Amino acid sequence: MKLRQWTTVGVVAVATVAALNTVPATASRPYDPTAQSLGALGLRHGLHVGTAVNMDALNDGGDPQYRALASSEFASVTAENVMKWEVLEPTRGTYDWAAADQFVEFAKRNRQSVRGHVLVWHNQLPAWLTSGVADGSISKQELRELLRKHITTVVNRYKGKIWQWDVVNEAVSDPWDTPSTLHYKGFWAQNLGPGYIADSFRWARAADPKALLFYNDYNIEAFGSGNPADDKTQFVYDMTKSLRAQGVPIDGVGAQGHLGTQYGNFDTLQVTAALKKFSGLGVATAFTEVDVRSQMTEAVRAGNSEEINPRLQASAANFSVLMKACLAVRSCLSYTVWGFSDKYSWVPDWFNDPPEGLATIYDENYQPKRAYNELKSDLIFAGPPYVLPRIAPKPRR
Repeated sequence: MKLRQWTTVGVVAVATVAALNTVPATASRPYDPTAQSLGALGLRHGLHVGTAVNMDALNDGGDPQYRALASSEFASVTAENVMKWEVLEPTRGTYDWAAADQFVEFAKRNRQSVRGHVLVWHNQLPAWLTSGVADGSISKQELRELLRKHITTVVNRYKGKIWQWDVVNEAVSDPWDTPSTLHYKGFWAQNLGPGYIADSFRWARAADPKALLFYNDYNIEAFGSGNPADDKTQFVYDMTKSLRAQGVPIDGVGAQGHLGTQYGNFDTLQVTAALKKFSGLGVATAFTEVDVRSQMTEAVRAGNSEEINPRLQASAANFSVLMKACLAVRSCLSYTVWGFSDKYSWVPDWFNDPPEGLATIYDENYQPKRAYNELKSDLIFAGPPYVLPRIAPKPRR
């Protein structure tokens, strides 16, 4: 990778820092980094620390603290749901832009960069689309044209307002799927074949020449066996390398970072090595949906500190591992938590047998957890020569 292909984001960072809640130092009141937001501290390194935003919570007049933190603590935002296809086009040919427009306007008012999520995913598709394919009323050729039209319509509407787009999401299977050999999975691969991935990036680039275009997936934080048959990170690496070789305008790879304290997970050096290897392909990287869930045993639910404390400590360690690795690799442009309060976390609804929770950096009462403070300390104490300002790729043609 030649350095001239990349541009620093430091100028944007300096401008954005001014918009976040910062307290100027004076002779009587010296600079206190612990009083800064995660967003402001990240932008010292050109790193955008962000959150997914739940629009129902944002619009809840009875919970003003959610809006206050969403607008002041983070330098970037991702729409948790309102940019997904089922929300945008619930009826064929009729788009409902209200919630997505409100989200983008919220970010603009608060001078936050926006990660667009998501253009192509096999989940949360409108019923008219999936049922039409199932009953044969939508042909394969028509389906491909519908996908092209959807990507073009959405990206055009928000052209110039989106920093990073998750173009394709979760296209690769897991080793526990059937068959166990890793493969392209889901609605789009089944109906259009894997070529839809390259097509999607090309259509998105045609609609917005300046947005950074990402592939996004889970369980790709570090390499395993190195065998693409069972190592998902290796599979995605090989896919990215192939797309780049074909001239597909893929600018970045996002690792979601959904972790759990009951698993072994990774250490900082393992994750750093993975980010560096992807960087070697000439693509940016990001952590896009970070949370760290724990099993909610009866003792945890009863408030037993002997079970709660180890989980909170393990959670903080896992959040920190991803942050330190991101700071260490200059092509890692953003670190996004998937919601910031347990009050609105998706985890309890999705992981309920056995029940899991405690996944975010604030508790249900918006009190910062150990994980929040560890992220803050990582950002405060990081600096040259090992942590340098970010370098971002120019969007590829």
